[in-house]
Amino acid sequence: MAPVSAMLPRWRLYSWSNNLMSSGTTLYLKGAEFQYPDTEKKVLKGIDLEIRAGEWIALLGPNGSGKSTLLKLFNALLLPSQGCCFIDGINTNETKSVELIRSKVSIVFQNPEDQIVASVVEEDTAFGPENLGLPSEEIVIRVKDALVGVGLWEKRKHAVSSLSGGQKQRLALAGVIAIRPGSLLLDEAMSMLDPASRKSFLDLIKREHSSGSTIVQVTHRLDEILNSDRTVVVTDGQISWQGKTENFLSISENELKNMGFAKPPVAVLKEELVKSGIIPGSTRSDIREIRKKLCLLQ
Repeated sequence: MAPVSAMLPRWRLYSWSNNLMSSGTTLYLKGAEFQYPDTEKKVLKGIDLEIRAGEWIALLGPNGSGKSTLLKLFNALLLPSQGCCFIDGINTNETKSVELIRSKVSIVFQNPEDQIVASVVEEDTAFGPENLGLPSEEIVIRVKDALVGVGLWEKRKHAVSSLSGGQKQRLALAGVIAIRPGSLLLDEAMSMLDPASRKSFLDLIKREHSSGSTIVQVTHRLDEILNSDRTVVVTDGQISWQGKTENFLSISENELKNMGFAKPPVAVLKEELVKSGIIPGSTRSDIREIRKKLCLLQ
């Protein structure tokens, strides 16, 4: 299969409208299946999944389970072989609606080279807002906001070719964030970042979520899903588990290990404090919330 950059030359994997702001979008799969041409194996098998506007979904599963293919259905980069995919009620099979769908849903892939379209950092970040037809003053604000958020503001005049792999990944995110899409799909988007950059990235995603954006996040690291509302696990093209993220993190370490995951330290700490009767079981697996509960004991 041709790479995304070849399929969509000089396109940042989204389209744009004249709206200055987008609200969260609803994503819906009904009996969705997908099979690549000239292959016998179905990558996705009868997926039923509804993601509500403004919801943060952690999408987990082993390599080859179909997570990335599922994201591409939501962005209309791929169409279901069977079943349907709807974005805010719009069927992605309606080819005349593809541009509208991509104005609602943006995706950041693991490989940033598929999404970078300009040779200078700030020009690349400005590419989307410029195509929205925004006033230059608004473009300047959005570019600075996005580049500061991903830690690249001081490199705004630098050539993209001078950036490291991790910096290019942050640049790809900045270009998408500057559009302010209704839904942000992240396909292992933090895999090339160091711990400090990952924290900065997550803080930015939290901000996008708090502003109403729908987030669908593919990752293998459970410490990156602590702020998500719901977790969906895909195994061999099917949903094998879904529910509240806090419930997922409450699964025993052995069960998670059998599923291929390692329980994050903060979830282990919360469990030990709950078992000791120090904090209530309703406490989220969040270090700040745990700290607040402990401070109330003083």
